[in-house]
Amino acid sequence: MNNLLVGIKKFLTNKNTVTVVGVILAIIVLYVGYNMRINQAITPVSVPYAIEEINPRTQITEDMVSTMEIPQSMVNDNIITNSADVIDMYSNGDSVIPEGSLFYKRSVVSREQLPDSIILDYPKGYVLYNLDVDMASTYSNSIYPGNYIDIYLKVQNAQNADGTIVTDDRIMVGKLLSNVKVLAVFDSSGNNVFANLDEKTVPAQIIFAIPEEYHILLRKASFLRAYESEIIPVPTAESLADEPGDVTLSSEDLRNFINNVTAMTEEDLAYTQQ
Repeated sequence: MNNLLVGIKKFLTNKNTVTVVGVILAIIVLYVGYNMRINQAITPVSVPYAIEEINPRTQITEDMVSTMEIPQSMVNDNIITNSADVIDMYSNGDSVIPEGSLFYKRSVVSREQLPDSIILDYPKGYVLYNLDVDMASTYSNSIYPGNYIDIYLKVQNAQNADGTIVTDDRIMVGKLLSNVKVLAVFDSSGNNVFANLDEKTVPAQIIFAIPEEYHILLRKASFLRAYESEIIPVPTAESLADEPGDVTLSSEDLRNFINNVTAMTEEDLAYTQQ
């Protein structure tokens, strides 16, 4: 027994033996690793793909998506591998997803990430309005999307009750509309002011939607240059209410003034007779 142990010890301590054993082990490790890499590369992975062409800004529904198996080697960081990350999302504004195509992260965005997402987020029958603002009129950039504002109108050299024009620089200020929901705040380049809070971006426009009747009225008010008109947004606490109120006209006097100093259309007459 002792002779056997001595023989084994001599065998293992022999430099040539150690070299041969090391080479054999290295070959085994390389072989096993190579086969693992090959198997991993050819092992199929199930990924979602488009079963029809999907146009830009289209919501991706379940019936537009199926799955296929592709080799793991074809999967990279840009490919979406989970159907749940695709369904109910949107195709990007500049992306057409062809029939049979895999879904790529750049081509699939949430509704909020769409460049024109605000056009999807207001009631039927309402019209978008973009109001020019600055740091002062937004209360140092304190008006956020989702906030509610009241719209005030300031005019100078307004009319007397008998229709004559006041020329002594008297100013009329009043609330024109109430409960207007802000949809977006953009800077002068059209970028979302609140997309990156680390950047100090100056607001240039707030976007909201109002019924067509009030939209026409507000457009008219914005063109009253002879009266030095100014449209003023004023934040309210309406967004804190359980059920925020609808947009309402706050002043018949202001509506009458605007209509009296502008041309009336048939639509205007229909609105005033309601």
